[in-house]
Amino acid sequence: METKRMIFVILISVLLSLSFPVRTDYVRPQPRKTLHFPWKPKLPSLPHQVHISLAGENHMRISWITDDNSAPSIVEYGTLPGQYTFSSSGETTSYNYLFYSSGKIHHTVIGPLEHDTIYFYRCGGQGPEFQLKTPPGQFPVTFAIAGDLGQTGWTKSTLDHIDQCKYDVHLLPGDLSYADCMQHLWDNFGELVQPLASARPWMVTQGNHEKEKIPFFTDAFESYNARWKMPFEESESTSNLYYSFEVAGVHVIMLGSYTDYDELSDQYSWLKADLSKVDRKKTPWLVVLFHVPWYNSNHAHQGEGDGMMAAMEPLLYAAGVDLVFAGHVHAYERSKRVNKGKSDPCGTVHITIGDGGNREGLAQKYIHPTPEWSMFREASFGHGELKIVNSTHAFWSWHRNDDDEPVRSDQVWITSLISSGCLAEKAYESSKILVSP
Repeated sequence: METKRMIFVILISVLLSLSFPVRTDYVRPQPRKTLHFPWKPKLPSLPHQVHISLAGENHMRISWITDDNSAPSIVEYGTLPGQYTFSSSGETTSYNYLFYSSGKIHHTVIGPLEHDTIYFYRCGGQGPEFQLKTPPGQFPVTFAIAGDLGQTGWTKSTLDHIDQCKYDVHLLPGDLSYADCMQHLWDNFGELVQPLASARPWMVTQGNHEKEKIPFFTDAFESYNARWKMPFEESESTSNLYYSFEVAGVHVIMLGSYTDYDELSDQYSWLKADLSKVDRKKTPWLVVLFHVPWYNSNHAHQGEGDGMMAAMEPLLYAAGVDLVFAGHVHAYERSKRVNKGKSDPCGTVHITIGDGGNREGLAQKYIHPTPEWSMFREASFGHGELKIVNSTHAFWSWHRNDDDEPVRSDQVWITSLISSGCLAEKAYESSKILVSP
């Protein structure tokens, strides 16, 4: 058995060297140790790795895994503990990855649900009871945001801090588990985040560490797509790698940095169509997430987002996107409103928040002098909170994990573009870009 394990590790190492580029342009500090999870014996039919996500208006998707292939994909739920007045049945999937076989992966949509309401639920007709809280139907609404999580001591610190804040939805701009082809690490990650991800919707997009493509053996994003199904079908997308959803008065778009994004791509066409349908009277705030930052003054990953930026920034500017969140760079940075590489009062605020706790450590080397568009930058682990108070104002704060104590290191009030008059000024030009074939 040990010989077989060594052969597997060597095979993975060789294949990864062919599949993932190595960068040596900066030196990372010593990270915290990777967490180790003792496996607790469970009945094969019991649910584990439970997480929830938004699935269209007033609906929620419950996802979990069982080791019993005959376990039912049923969710029972209600507004009182132990009293399940509703039930829904769902779908299942599974996948094989070299010598690894996943359990039975369940995805069940429940609803319609009331806004701002606690529901108690049980997966598969047995096992522990979980509870979730639905987001509000109107302002205020709060998002917790952290990318590049992984599963280290810093990850645990970040999750503990997020658990202390009162938020409605978690947004994750890529790089979830850092499994990097070692599939049992996906299982460990699912167990690690279950206490939070089973209680509030987690809306995620992919990063480079989700790719996991091994030429001639496995397709890209196979594990990610099977485990973390997002509402792409509900938002008329053809791919789980890009989609949109609405919560309270916010339209949120999740894009894919690692799928085609040029003007002839399906993602570009979908984005253009999705933006053209946004009703700013219903959703005055427009927020976008993807993995690779476009505005980045860190030496790490310089220029990697330029191609996507060249293709898609005109669409985002025309639509009046208020905020963009990205990860990838293991540090924090906030920009002014920007467009075409410079400050623009009608542009977008870009925030890099790839500092959730990954095993690779922080990116501490910045470009000097600081670009004129960069307002705040720091290489520390942490998370962000975006409280959208009303149709005109939002409060953003970044909370540093300093010696395991939450420290608010950056904060700013942000005014929506729709209230600034910017959208009215560029209405004609925007209509030509978003409506033209």
